Formats: sequence, structure tokens, C-alpha cells
Amino acid sequence: MSVAQTESTLRDYLAALLNGGDFASYFSDDIVCTVMETGDEVRGRDAAREYVVALHTQLFDATPEVRNIAFGDGIAALEAVFVAKHTGEFAGIPATGVTIQSPYSIFFDVDDDGRITALRAYFPMIAIVQELQAKAAASSN
Repeated sequence: MSVAQTESTLRDYLAALLNGGDFASYFSDDIVCTVMETGDEVRGRDAAREYVVALHTQLFDATPEVRNIAFGDGIAALEAVFVAKHTGEFAGIPATGVTIQSPYSIFFDVDDDGRITALRAYFPMIAIVQELQAKAAASSN
């Protein structure tokens, strides 16, 4: 997979993700998505799609803001900010309606067929939970 092919795959994937398109069509059948902070893994295209959809539209109303992307031969790195309104129960916390902004990074592996085979998210789950708890406590006072 050339750098240009990797870049094309990732840019098309991000356009689909951010514009309501079929982003999962860029996933391999056996993709592995890992949240590095917790070690949680999701395996397979359908499970990965459901996880991303839940995070962006069910648990939160999210509008990720892409800051930087770097491309290599079959790999890519993304730096972004997760801007999201908490709209569903997350980590046992009922919807608060508060908006959070949390920086994160994702590393992608892309195969020779232009499919994303791995997604490793350095996503601050613990910090998000703490922020939601603090904002929920402050709004109830």
C-alpha cells in the first residue's frame, strides 16, 4: 500500500464518517478496533460500525474536529477533538446534555486492498467520564 493509496483511503473514510456516508465500507471484514486506554476491543466490520455509530450518534451527538493527519505506507495517524453533547447513557451516567471537548488520536492500519484493518484509538474515556460526572454534579446544584 503506497502512501498515496493510504491517504486516499483515509480521506475517503473520514469524508464518509463526517458526512453521514457508509464509512464502514472502508473497514476490512476482520477489522480490530481497540481503545488503548481501556484495552476494549471490537472485532469485525459490523461491530465496529455499530460502535462508532453509538459513540457518535446515540451516546453523544458528536462532531469530531480533525486537527492533523499523517500518512505512511499502509499506516495513518489522526489527531482530533471530540466535540460532543452527551445524549445517552455512557459509562453508567445518564444523559446530561452537557457538551464536552476532548482531544484524541487514532492510528490506522490499511491493507493492500485499501481497507482499514486496525484502528487504535487513544481516546480519553476516563477523562470523559470524570468530566461528565463533574458537570452533572455542578448542574444539579
